[in-house]
Order: sequence, then C-alpha cells, then structure tokens
Amino acid sequence: MTDPNTEKVGAPLRAWLGLPVLVLPAFLVAMDMPVLHLGMPNVERALHPSPTAAMWVIDIYGFSLAALLVTMGNVGDRIGRRRIMMIGAGVFGAASTLAAFAPNVGMLIAARTLLGIGGAMLLPTSLALISDLFPRGGRARSAAVGIWTAFFASGGAAGSVIGGALLHEFWWGSVFLINLPVVLIVMALAPFVLTESRRTALGPIDVLSVGLFAGAVLPLVYAIKHTAVDGLDRYSTGTALAGLAASVWFVHRQRRLATPLLDLSLLRRPSFTMALAAASIGALSWAGMTYLTCIYRQTVLGCDVLDAALLGMPMAAAVFLSSVVGVRIGSRWGVTRTILLALGAAAAGNLLLVATGVHAGLPWYVAGSTTAGLGYGVLFNFASDAAVSAVPTSETGAAAGISETSLELGGGLGVCLIGSLTATIFRSSGHFAGTLEETIAGARGDPATIESARNAFVTGMHIATVASVGAVVITAAAIWVMTVRARRKNHNEVGDPE
Repeated sequence: MTDPNTEKVGAPLRAWLGLPVLVLPAFLVAMDMPVLHLGMPNVERALHPSPTAAMWVIDIYGFSLAALLVTMGNVGDRIGRRRIMMIGAGVFGAASTLAAFAPNVGMLIAARTLLGIGGAMLLPTSLALISDLFPRGGRARSAAVGIWTAFFASGGAAGSVIGGALLHEFWWGSVFLINLPVVLIVMALAPFVLTESRRTALGPIDVLSVGLFAGAVLPLVYAIKHTAVDGLDRYSTGTALAGLAASVWFVHRQRRLATPLLDLSLLRRPSFTMALAAASIGALSWAGMTYLTCIYRQTVLGCDVLDAALLGMPMAAAVFLSSVVGVRIGSRWGVTRTILLALGAAAAGNLLLVATGVHAGLPWYVAGSTTAGLGYGVLFNFASDAAVSAVPTSETGAAAGISETSLELGGGLGVCLIGSLTATIFRSSGHFAGTLEETIAGARGDPATIESARNAFVTGMHIATVASVGAVVITAAAIWVMTVRARRKNHNEVGDPE
C-alpha cells in the first residue's frame, strides 16, 4: 500500500530531464535480444555458421547478460551507478561496431558476448538511478518505473520489427549499427542530467561469489539447451551437476557473508517473489512465442522480412501501453489479482495462436500476439517496480539486477526449450533431418515436400505453444494457492487471541 502522505510526492524537473537518458539503455539492451530472429537467414548466407555456432550467435548475448546483471548492479551500488552506466554504453557501442563488421562467425559470437557484458552494466544501473532521481513512495516514481519498463518491454517486442525493417534495405550488420546513435546520446547527456550515486558503506564485492554465480547460471542453462537438442547424455549431465554444485555453494556463501552479492532475504517478500516468478515464466512464454512466430511469418506464410516485421507492431504497441499502466493496475487491484490477470492474458493470447494454419492465420496471429502482449507488459512492469520498491535505496542496483536476471534467463530458456520442442516435433512428424528452412531449400521446389514441411512445423509450433500455456497456467495456480494459504494463516493468527 502506498502511504497517502507520500502518494502525491512529485519530482524535480531535473528528474524528468534525466528519465529519457535512463529509458534509452533499457530499450537498447532489450532490443538486441530478438533483433537477429529475422536476420539469421542473412547471417547464415554471409558467414556460413554450423548449426551449433548459429545457436550461440542467438543465445550468447542473453546468457552473458544474465550471468553478470546481479554483479554489475552491485558494482554500480558501490563505485557509482552513473559511472558504470557510461562505461557500459562505451562497451555496448564498441561491441556493436565489432558485430556489424564481423568477418566470421567466431568474431560475431565474441562481439555478442561483449554486447551482453555492456548490457549488464547498462540495465540495472539505469533502473537503480530512477530511485535516486524520484522520491520514494510517490506517484512520480511509479510513473517513471512504468515508463522505463515500457521501453524495456517494448524494446524486446520491437527488436524483430526494427531488425526486419533494416534488413529490408541494408545488410545484416545494420541491425547492430543502429545502436551507435543511441549510445552516443546517452554518453553525451548523462553527465549533465544525471548525478552520481553510490553507497560506499556496502563494503567490497566478494569476487568468489561473482564467479560462483556465473558458474551456476551458464552451465545449467547450457545443460538444459544441450538436453533439449541432443537428449540427455554424459556431457549434459556433468554440466548440469557442475552448475547445481556451484548453485549450492553460492547460496551457502551468500548466507554467511555480511555483504552478500545476492541478498536472499529479498525472496522472503511474497510480492517480490511472486512478481519475479510470474515475470520469469512470462518472459519464457514471450521469447518462445516471438521466436516461433518470426519463423512462421517468414517461412510458412512467405512474408518478406519487412512485412514480417510490420506484423509484429501490434504486439509491441500492446506491451508498451500495458507497461505504462501496469503499476497503476497493481495499486488498484492488488499484487495477486494483477499477476493472475496478466498471466491469464498471456495464456489466452498464446492459445489463439493454435488457430493459425499453413495457408491462413494472420488474423489469429495478430489477435493472439496483441492479447498476450497486454499481459506481458503488466508482468514485466510489476517485476521492475517490485525490485526497486522492496529494498532500501542503497541496494536498488542489486535488486534490479535480480529482477532483470530472472527476465533474461526466462527469455533465454524460452527460445531454448520452446524452440527445441518445436524442432523435435518437426523432425519426428515429417522425418526431416534439418530445420524448416533447410528442408524447404533442399526440396528444390517440390510442392509436396514443402507443404509437408510447413505442416510439420505448424504442428510443432502448436504443441510447443500449448506446453508454454501449461507452464503459465501452472504458475498462476501456484500463486493463487500460495495467496489463499497466506490469507488463511493470517486469519488464524488474528483469531488466536480469541
């Protein structure tokens, strides 16, 4: 509940002038996650990556980003949030240039890794700086967080749209060069409209915890991806066990440290935990849907890259608008009802995609993606607001890192799990050896083979979408049960004295 005495607290003009500089990095980092979904065919034609290398071109950005978000949020809290944000902008700009002109796939993967490192500096610090600019507990801060989240969420939704529009006119590297003007604007304006912010009393960062966190996240994600593609084997089992061991060690160490890298006590706050869980599953569902529908629009329906991009605009607009009003909905409806409403919209939108077909389905795609976008925007906004509202100002960078890590991991796993499930069903139902694109290219114009391949992909997409909806529904049910139990417990405790 917002304190009525602080609810109407405004913000100085300097804060509103600084907000555009803070939302641009959020849009930029989110946009680079799906920007290559429509562009991978162009990359494959130019650089000829192996299937494994192509997988890493897509995934390494999100994985390196997720592995460092908590760390960079902590670093910003200690040595200066504005300083880390500006360093991150420089790294992001340099990596974008390297990626745009990469002569081979190895260089492109390295550049995407650097983009993830730069993004990890930009994202939590830009959100944390909002807590310094806007008074705590006031409507101005809620509005600012809503605007920041709207740009972050719509950046993810608009990434494929922007990428498709650029690819229609230019070569594949142009999707990275678009980052440079935004980076230059941030670096030029930040020193004038943002004040430095740090909390030196927090103490030094535990370097071992940094290594353990990365050693937990990356092996576990890779093991899941390897298992989804190639099945469970010794390699994936060993990698998963290594990641689990690092996770246990990391958690044990955080409980013993006076100034932990990750404050696990935050997870005891029900509203924070529920928002995080819901947003993670929402990100998984959103990323899987975005990835599959990019293939569907281009390769199944035969849209060119520009038309495929334009068809993604209704969803991007829905995510943006619902993000802006997400916190307001939450304050009016309460945490649980808002999360359940958002998860319900996401599930309903995905279910509409099951009505799509090989020769028709654009109306169903637009209706489904737009409906789901309304739910995703509220979820992502709620997670961000819970992060900066649940902790003292001195720890907002770390809390923002936790929130964004959950979103990035959810998104990475969505492409991995939902995409891999679709590919498995595609190969088994049609006895095809490669991807849909490879099968159509190898069919040499044979209409029967092409029709069969497209039908097999749509079948796989439908089944994977239903599985995604199942995950969303299970999450919603778990949150509802937790809330009912908590209410009964509180009711019994109140009634004890009697």
